[in-house]
Amino acid sequence: MSKDKKSGGKAAADPSAKDTHYANLRRAHRDAKRERGEIPTPQPQKRKRGPEDWKPPALAPDQVYLYGLHTVRAALDNPERKKIKLSVTQNALARLEIDVETLGIAFEIVSPHEIDKVLGPEAIHQGVILETRPLPVRRLEALKDSPLLLVLDQVTDPHNVGAIMRSAVAFNAGAVITTQRHSPTESGVLAKSASGALELIPYIQITNLADALGELHKLGFSTIGLDSEGPAPLEGTFSGDKVALVLGSEGKGLRQKTRETVTALARLDMPGAIKSLNVSNAAAIALYAARLYLKA
Repeated sequence: MSKDKKSGGKAAADPSAKDTHYANLRRAHRDAKRERGEIPTPQPQKRKRGPEDWKPPALAPDQVYLYGLHTVRAALDNPERKKIKLSVTQNALARLEIDVETLGIAFEIVSPHEIDKVLGPEAIHQGVILETRPLPVRRLEALKDSPLLLVLDQVTDPHNVGAIMRSAVAFNAGAVITTQRHSPTESGVLAKSASGALELIPYIQITNLADALGELHKLGFSTIGLDSEGPAPLEGTFSGDKVALVLGSEGKGLRQKTRETVTALARLDMPGAIKSLNVSNAAAIALYAARLYLKA
């Protein structure tokens, strides 16, 4: 006699359905934490690699591919972002929780492999890619009413710049300003690292940093360059009611011309054996200190 018959004709509960339900809950919780930056995304080498001869498609100057659930959702919500085409897997579409009929852009359901062919086998795209135009160009003059800015002197790693943008948004900075050369342009890698922050803060690329600092001085900003050998601690260097923090590149720090142009040089006092931090960590600490000063 079967187990169903022994139990009075009732079908035994399927344990796999319960397991699937809890697996989905765990996955959703993990994805939410990852999108908030609380846990890291999986390392690229853990993903199955595609052909080694993959080459990225040639992009037009006004063409940007954004990917990742949180990044794309933020871009879709940004009225200043011109959206061209959304390509998404059926599963990712359900997780985006959007009404594609109201988007007003081209839309298609694709397989993960089709997105891999565009982004490469190592991109953690989460099943969605959005073709867009770059965000509108912003001018320094538009920042005159913002009390806090962040300036980057040739920070080259888009992952660092993305993390810095998240901190800048968290501490309500008015913009992230960087150089056109030796700095990442608007891209999918930068946007994914920023996890939505690229849509929430102006990313202004200027030609000459010394000239830009001079313009900020005319707008009433005190510019403070972060240097591990700075003459005084950062918290004792603030002055005025508008502050622009200036951070140097990952390896060389501030360039000599930048050191000569800023209002003051300052250091982050660290009592431990390590006296320097990753530029994104230093930016977060400096922003926190600047906010405390501006609130006082």
